[in-house]
Amino acid sequence: MRGSVCRDSFANGDGAVAQARQLPTFAAKEIVIATIAHPAHRAERTGLLFALAGFALLSVGDTIIKSMAGQWAPTAAAALRYTLGAIGLGVFALLREGPAILRVPLPRLQALRGFGVAVATLAFFAALFVMPLADATALIFTSPILTGLLSALFLGEPARRETWLATLLAFVGVLIVLRPNAVALGPAALLPLLSAAGMSLLMIGNRATAGSATPLAQQFYVAAIAAPLLVLAAVIGHVSGLRGFAVALPPASVVLRCAMVAVSASTAHWLIYRGTVLAGAATVAPMTYVQIVMASALGWLVFNHPPKPLTLLGVAVIAAAGLLLWRTGRMREVAASE
Repeated sequence: MRGSVCRDSFANGDGAVAQARQLPTFAAKEIVIATIAHPAHRAERTGLLFALAGFALLSVGDTIIKSMAGQWAPTAAAALRYTLGAIGLGVFALLREGPAILRVPLPRLQALRGFGVAVATLAFFAALFVMPLADATALIFTSPILTGLLSALFLGEPARRETWLATLLAFVGVLIVLRPNAVALGPAALLPLLSAAGMSLLMIGNRATAGSATPLAQQFYVAAIAAPLLVLAAVIGHVSGLRGFAVALPPASVVLRCAMVAVSASTAHWLIYRGTVLAGAATVAPMTYVQIVMASALGWLVFNHPPKPLTLLGVAVIAAAGLLLWRTGRMREVAASE
């Protein structure tokens, strides 16, 4: 409220200081601080809105994916989505950054990122085809915990007590969410956890390649590597004879929806990136749990899958584990900066 009053009352910071001289000391300080700090606060709010829109858009894309269940093989849908995404990102990146985009830095680590995305996408598409949207989305949020464990294994980062506590807490949440699905779906109920493991590989690769290329180039490299791997998975699924994996010529509506997901996902990642730049990664991180809320609402509205009380309990436990890791990480950053 004070920032709003100052914005309407004074044209700029100098005006605020001049007017403040006529007020009591405590009031003058409040006006000057609110006016000067206002741009930073506004940037943070804008960043949070960007991130919120990005995470919500990801859930919209997941809803579109689930709408294709039974109309085409999940492997083929994943392959088409990433092929279209790689082509679109490649053209845009080439126009924006020139031929230099074709020189891939740290190719082995980029391959790890692409492989992680391919595994995550394939498993998540298959999970969405057979599970409620909210359940599949909730289990994906074990990824930060898996990343903490895998970072200790591959990057030599210490596995702190908080990491093990969050892992145990998340495992309890997973068991709660899986309880209604495990018997009915069998091994397929574990697909979201496989997807979370793939996302953890991506996160580890992101840390190892940070700063080696622009964000646009990094996004293109992932899509360009994941696309052929997903095409190969679609071919293997087709020749395997497994039920539901035969690939036929898709309906036009399926192709359109794959294109919509490719565009919406790229847009969502850009929005999240911009939000992170404006507000900071630590501020934006908790916003990711908006996806669970969106998935629950869209699953109910679009597919008539109201979230079960046990699912909501499991979601809360998994979210608590993730927020525990985020909070301890932020406390370490603050301690290190002092």
